[in-house]
Amino acid sequence: MRKIIVSTLAIALILATICAGCTRTKKIVPLDDKEKSGENIEIDKDKEKIAESTPTPTPTVVSTPTPTKAPVVTSKPKKVETTTKESSGLKKPVPTKGDSGQAAKRTSTLVKNTDDILVLVNKEYALPSDWEPNDLVEPKVSFSAKKGSEVRKMIKPAAKALEELFSQAKDDGVNLFASSGYRSFKLQKSIFQRNVKAYGSEEKANRVSAYPGESEHQTGLAMDVTCAKIGYGLEESFADTAEGKWLKKNAAQFGFIIRYQKGKEKVTGYSYEPWHIRYVGIDAAKYISDKGITFEEYMGSKE
Repeated sequence: MRKIIVSTLAIALILATICAGCTRTKKIVPLDDKEKSGENIEIDKDKEKIAESTPTPTPTVVSTPTPTKAPVVTSKPKKVETTTKESSGLKKPVPTKGDSGQAAKRTSTLVKNTDDILVLVNKEYALPSDWEPNDLVEPKVSFSAKKGSEVRKMIKPAAKALEELFSQAKDDGVNLFASSGYRSFKLQKSIFQRNVKAYGSEEKANRVSAYPGESEHQTGLAMDVTCAKIGYGLEESFADTAEGKWLKKNAAQFGFIIRYQKGKEKVTGYSYEPWHIRYVGIDAAKYISDKGITFEEYMGSKE
């Protein structure tokens, strides 16, 4: 019996040892499997998430080059500099500066007989920049110019003659409108500058517009006349209207001349202006009209 019990115990001990070894082996395998599958996959997934989230900073890194594309931004300031150079290099403001120093830059001579109705003002003879007539009044005629404007004025003798001329025109069924009379040196300067911009140069502008100081309008003896048929504008087509024809025919009777005649551009220095009349007095006006000469030629014949 003892031998049987001992044998049994020995067998049980051996079996227990074998089972214990099996258990250990099973424990090792699952641990390896877990490491390969479960835990490592989770860690890898986390790494993938980090790796996927890492690109998120990548735009930040890409965006860093954006500042690096500062050359593009730098090129914009270059354009700004170019613009600045162009704006400062544009010599269009120069005419403006030239106008302000007109007496110094122009070769015209300042006239002395400023109060004479026969004062000659043109590209050779100019008025002082601070001179203005002391007897300016507004003639009682129809105007296309707005109320309160200085261009509605003329010196007294010229204003009175204009009233008589307009009155006769109305009696003859002709409706004239006064557009622009007296202009100060300052106003003429502004007008000339606008013409320089419109025509592109002083030279071209000076064919149709006077430098400040060289405009007859500053004398208070000139008036631009227009009519409704041409929209109250100042254009050559005025000569073909009933109003323009009447004015040319009758102006001298009231002491006015068409100052800038057609075909006389080389003498007057200005383009043909059928709307621009100048008061010189009845005697001088009739002589100039009858002879078909300019005011320059008339004054030259008197010297």
